Amino acid sequence: MRLVQVMIPEGRRDSVLAALDGQDIDYAVVEETGRGEFEALVSFPVPPSGVEPVMDDLRAAGVEGDAYTIVLPTETVVSRRIEKLTERYSGLRLSREELMARAEDLAPALSTYVALLVLSTVIATTGLLLDSTATIIGAMVVAPLMGPAISASVGTVIDDAAMYRRGVALQVAGLLLAIAVAAALAALVRGTVLVPPDLEIRQVPQIAERTSPNFLSLFLALGSGVAGAISIFRGAGSALVGVAIAVALVPPAATAGIGIAWLDFGVAVTATVLVLVNLLGINLSALLVFWFAGYRPPEAAAADHARAAVRSNTIRIVAGIVVLSVVLAAVTFASYQATTFEKEATAEAEAALGSPEYDRLDYVDAEVDYSPADVLLGRPASVEIVVGRPAGYRPPPDVADRLDHRITDATDRETGVRVGFIEEQRSGAAGVSRSVWQRALTRPQ
Repeated sequence: MRLVQVMIPEGRRDSVLAALDGQDIDYAVVEETGRGEFEALVSFPVPPSGVEPVMDDLRAAGVEGDAYTIVLPTETVVSRRIEKLTERYSGLRLSREELMARAEDLAPALSTYVALLVLSTVIATTGLLLDSTATIIGAMVVAPLMGPAISASVGTVIDDAAMYRRGVALQVAGLLLAIAVAAALAALVRGTVLVPPDLEIRQVPQIAERTSPNFLSLFLALGSGVAGAISIFRGAGSALVGVAIAVALVPPAATAGIGIAWLDFGVAVTATVLVLVNLLGINLSALLVFWFAGYRPPEAAAADHARAAVRSNTIRIVAGIVVLSVVLAAVTFASYQATTFEKEATAEAEAALGSPEYDRLDYVDAEVDYSPADVLLGRPASVEIVVGRPAGYRPPPDVADRLDHRITDATDRETGVRVGFIEEQRSGAAGVSRSVWQRALTRPQ
């Protein structure tokens, strides 16, 4: 429930009170003596979803669009009419004025925004280098990125150019700052005892996850934007949704910075593409949700301008997503090809070593090194196979070549095969399970 207080302009008292009576709203009127252009202050309770239509009626009755107005949350309202009023405005949608205020609150002061973003990026970069999921989640809690995205979308639909520009500026500057901070921190710790001297960042799972973006990443961004918008105009859960939005932005930005510090521009570029796709997806979904939720400026001319702005911004964002989606499509296809090859190569190796031709050899394990980047660049795959042999038995010298030909023919991909042999002993009753071998073995040398 909300308590609305509005200053009534001189000469408009009867029309304003008639508008409230027409909606069966209880009100209290206090004479205004401090300002000559106003004659009274009217206070009345109304459900949250009723604030906007009631205020529109009051504007039609003569209250100026920028008139002195206060909207306060209330705990309890005791009134004979309040039940019918609650039934009439039973939704949870916030008014336009409350939405604007909430959007402004979510976009913090520049100093606060920069401080929280720097801290979030430092924590996220540390978590990525440590491959710590818990640390990365902690960084998301601190990140202040939800507010600017919401402010830009709200500013567009209500035709507030200043709010829109500030939201866009904070997003762009924030992500550039995040990449720069991550690059500086990664460059600082590289070569120190804080990280292994031979750290291969592409082999760190948390980093690798952000360097192989696919269309599922776009769904994450779209879902986060929708959730963010709904949480704002329904007035619930915005803190948790902010974490989801930060997940889509801060770790990829930090990954891009790490790629720059390691001079691995493949990592930097793919992570940057992921950041941009997520940023555009969040803004697109939030913008459309606010628009279809019915938020508009009260004036007809401003509403027409907002409609044109929503249309043009939507076209630009969709065009950007389409261009960047070419990269997502390529990576998605390459990831599928790499996974398929790994399964086929492993199956072929196991089937070959299980044939009568190799009755004295046992397939133990296989490791395939074939990344999406290898697929896109046309590089050959690498397959390492561990084979068990009886003590004293000399395997054929061309086992690796035969397996190479078989895997290449089956997958139609150029492949390099490396075979490592280990001696095995079996009891007369049973063999040793593969799981035991896999726990005991190391990669072939």
